[in-house]
Amino acid sequence: MSRSIRVVFFDAADTLFHVNGSVAEIYLQHAVEFGYQRTPESLASIKQAFSRAFRDAPPPIFAATEPAQIKQSERLWWFDIVHNVFYRVGMFERFDDFFDRVFQVFEDPGSWKLFPETLPTLSALREQGMELGIISNFDSRLFAVMRGLGLGQTFDTVTISSLAHAAKPAPKIFRTALDKHAVDPEEALHVGDSLRDDVEGARKVGLQAVLLDRQGRHAGVGVPAIRALDELLPLVADR
Repeated sequence: MSRSIRVVFFDAADTLFHVNGSVAEIYLQHAVEFGYQRTPESLASIKQAFSRAFRDAPPPIFAATEPAQIKQSERLWWFDIVHNVFYRVGMFERFDDFFDRVFQVFEDPGSWKLFPETLPTLSALREQGMELGIISNFDSRLFAVMRGLGLGQTFDTVTISSLAHAAKPAPKIFRTALDKHAVDPEEALHVGDSLRDDVEGARKVGLQAVLLDRQGRHAGVGVPAIRALDELLPLVADR
């Protein structure tokens, strides 16, 4: 790890915090409330359909520039994904009401949970003099989630795809984040859980990158990897 690091960037969801439960469990719970007919296979079917719908969705990049228009674009993007899920597993009459509910649920900080080492790691990096930023494809609900989880004042910058008009792994979103800190790429490190979006995306721009691989699924891929955020500290301590 280079000793020139001045800024550490992080992905957000599944890096700093995670869904409290699972997306499929939350979808199923609220869908039943609005008339979805549950079967023994529903949870597994929703999980599989969500993975496919999320993977097949276009990047969350929108032409809108006004805040209200951006939020509406984000909402429509998610509507298409969730509609795709239930088109596959079974549509129900009050789907629109259900979507309104779950869209709000994922803005509620109570639907998310910090990894236990997140805050101590961020504090330790601050003590080392690091600037901190987020680079995420999360939408603007991220700001409410961060405030509720106690991260609101922790980061110097937050760069999200809908405001940057680019989504990871595209170079533009990383360059936008770098510009906010006025640093060169080699002075920045990006940490995230996606080999493609976080590691490969950052490296293409010249940032250093570390893969957060909590389950050890990417052994032998030839990139620096950690199992928990606090393992990052020795890597940057002697910069």
